[in-house]
Amino acid sequence: MKITQVVLLFVLGACTTAQINQAISTAGKSLGGETPLTTAEVADGLKEALIKGISNGSDLASQTDGYFKNEAIKILFPPDVKKVEEKLRQIGLGGEVDKFVMTLNRGAEDAAREAKPIFISAIRSMTIEDAWGILKGEQDAATQYLKRTTSAQLKEKFSPVIQSSLDKVNATKYYSDLVNTYNKIPFTEKVNPDLNDYATDKAIEGLFVMVAKEEKEIRQDPLARTTDLLKRVFGAQ
Repeated sequence: MKITQVVLLFVLGACTTAQINQAISTAGKSLGGETPLTTAEVADGLKEALIKGISNGSDLASQTDGYFKNEAIKILFPPDVKKVEEKLRQIGLGGEVDKFVMTLNRGAEDAAREAKPIFISAIRSMTIEDAWGILKGEQDAATQYLKRTTSAQLKEKFSPVIQSSLDKVNATKYYSDLVNTYNKIPFTEKVNPDLNDYATDKAIEGLFVMVAKEEKEIRQDPLARTTDLLKRVFGAQ
């Protein structure tokens, strides 16, 4: 049994310490009497599996329509200015609102490409204790670990990329035009929220939704495994 087989067996369910030790011992014996796998080796195997599996979430989010056509993470009109959307639709500018929402999601898709190296760096820097905590933790333990260790870095990285992306796809202009149009409507309260901050937060939130989905599949659904690593593991069972 290869190290990656041991790791993925752990990921598939919550194992007790006794079960983990037994699996390591069995793996060592199956290698022809070689020294049993160490906890450090198993942790390295977990990192490999997470890098191959969870980073797929950022790949999916960064594709065209990765946000826009995924209702679970699609970025909608900022809720703080929902009244702007409603009023603009009432006066026949629904098409412009829809165009703005699409460009907002295009910006998030563009920025999501920056996530993978950040995730990989966080996974590689895991301690053995972190790895065991994930193996024995809740179904979203890896996602929660990445949230704790990467959220600040993601926001710092995403913010200028989101701004550039929004500018590139004219979302900033569309938004400015929409808000300015709204602000000219008599007897309305003027609005001017920070579009970049909103888009950055929603883009990161959506990214973790995708990561959590991928983690759940790694843990629970062998048929969802698409990497060569996972095919080899389950093909050998």
